[in-house]
This record gives sequence, structure tokens and C-alpha cells, in this order.
Amino acid sequence: MQIFIMRHGEAAIDAASDALRPLTDRGKSESIKMAEWMTKQGHTIDYVLVSPYLRAQQTLDAVKVDLALPSKVETDDGLIPGGNPSHIAHYLRALGDAGYKNILVISHLPLVGYVVAELCPAVCAPMFSTSTIACVDFDLSKGAGALLWQVSPSILK
Repeated sequence: MQIFIMRHGEAAIDAASDALRPLTDRGKSESIKMAEWMTKQGHTIDYVLVSPYLRAQQTLDAVKVDLALPSKVETDDGLIPGGNPSHIAHYLRALGDAGYKNILVISHLPLVGYVVAELCPAVCAPMFSTSTIACVDFDLSKGAGALLWQVSPSILK
């Protein structure tokens, strides 16, 4: 199964709370650019997990402009910045066992890097600039994955 782990787009600094920080115009455009690239690469998504925070929800809205996504999207309260990477990795394995093959996860630093490291024992937690996507090829029979690639909007310019 392939797991696409995405950090939300660039967000405004000022908001009533961290959970309510909206995307900037740049955050929206870079997220759309990443979705266009994913579509051109032929990637398909059959399950989506997204953080409840506003900037992650808005990243999802931007991504679905150019990337075909399933109608069912799950908002997971565990995908907040301080979420538990082990819990998320366990849930992703369960989704794979349920037959999902291509999962998109939209979340935050530092969790996105820790989830990659949890899924790929040979990899240290990578850094993610905003709107960056990492692809983990996860082997359910081995219970471990490999980091195939990590692409940021700046690479696509």
C-alpha cells in the first residue's frame, strides 16, 4: 500500500488559536500545485485522513481541486501537531488490512515526520516544508515501509 503524507499549506501566523490558523494565498496555491503534480504522476487516492485544524481542512479543499479524492474523508482528532505517531501508524496499518491501497494523510509538523519514521524503521523523521508530500510504500506482510520520495512545492517550480 502507498501512504501519501502531506503537511498542510502555509498558514497565517495570527489567529484566535493554533487550530484556527487559516491558509495564506501561497498555502492554497502551493497545495493546488502539489495536487496537480500528484495527478500528472498518476497517483490515485482511495482513503483520506485529515487533521481537524482549519489549515489542514483548507489544504484538503485546495488539493481536491486537482486531485480526484474519494467522497468519504475522515477527520481524525489524532492528527494534530502533538498527535501520537504510533497510534496513527497503527490505524494506517488497519486501513491497509481493510483493503485500502492509496491513503492520503494531511497533518502538521512534527507529526508528519514522526509518522514517516514510525512506518519506515530505517528512516529518521524527515523535515517537511509546507505542502510537502512524502510517499511511503508500506508492506503489510512485513509491517514496515520504505520512503520512496518526498517532494515539496519549491522542487516543482
